[in-house]
Amino acid sequence: MTKVDARDFRTNETDDRGRIYLGTEYANKRVTVAVVEVESGQPNEDELAAAYREASESAEELAEEWDEASDEAWDGLDK
Repeated sequence: MTKVDARDFRTNETDDRGRIYLGTEYANKRVTVAVVEVESGQPNEDELAAAYREASESAEELAEEWDEASDEAWDGLDK
């Protein structure tokens, strides 16, 4: 069995099925892989909740501005 030096550790990204391409130097060899850390590309629940609150507040402000602009436009047509 070939030992891997800690300095040879590499960080790789998986494909959409969770697979990693190790390279041809590992062809026809048994490889033991240890997953040391997994990073998610997705925001956590707190980040999602904050983004939702911000979008909701922004939407309310836009709706109020549109309501005022709409009233002004209708008033202008009545003249």
